[in-house]
Amino acid sequence: MADHHHMEEEKKEESLMDKISDTIHGHDSSSSSSDSDDEKTTSLKDKAYRLFGREKPVHKVLGGGKPADVFLWKDKKVSAGVLGGATAIWILFDVLEYHLLTLVCHGLILGLAIVFLWSNATIFIKKSPPRIPEVSIPEKPLLNVASTLRIEINRTFAVLKDIASGRDLKKFLSVIAGLWVLSFVGSCCDFLTLLYTITVLLFTVPLFYDKYENEVDSFAEKAMAELKKQYAVFDAKVLCKIPRRPMRDKKID
Repeated sequence: MADHHHMEEEKKEESLMDKISDTIHGHDSSSSSSDSDDEKTTSLKDKAYRLFGREKPVHKVLGGGKPADVFLWKDKKVSAGVLGGATAIWILFDVLEYHLLTLVCHGLILGLAIVFLWSNATIFIKKSPPRIPEVSIPEKPLLNVASTLRIEINRTFAVLKDIASGRDLKKFLSVIAGLWVLSFVGSCCDFLTLLYTITVLLFTVPLFYDKYENEVDSFAEKAMAELKKQYAVFDAKVLCKIPRRPMRDKKID
């Protein structure tokens, strides 16, 4: 009887160990399948079409730091202040047709009058006169801005020279089309309105794209496929028939 009871206990222990091992193996397989599903989802996200071949987040594309925070409304007070200031300038100069020189002169007249009256009033009320801050333009930031501007202008000239050399017909036609669209927009509105429109777009389009990037990228993928299709037709019927000068061989030093 004792041996029979001992054998039953061993069978119970073996069945319990089998259940534990099955549970462990089942958990491992489910975790491995979930890991594989996560990897598939990540790979699908990586392979998804991104507008203009973007590989970085929108914040990094905008340069990161404070400017990107302002454009994406991370700091709402600063973003609202900048956009409100741009709106006030546009209304003042474009809608009300106030001139810059007139505004500067009127501002100086108002400021000088207030400080002058305040300085003379302190004599009668026996208070200390106002402290007028000393304003001076620092040399180093001004030189840095001028140097950066010079580099960008020279780079633009180099790009225009490369486009005009006739090496890339597609790039040439794209630039011509872009300049024509820009000239058409410039004929419809003045420079200040165009500048204000660009400012408003910078404060709205990146924010909209950051929220709905998957939907926008899907639509852009379809649009780019259609554009490539139309360009292939245009290239086969028109561009291929245009005679081109032979490419010059590179000179060996």
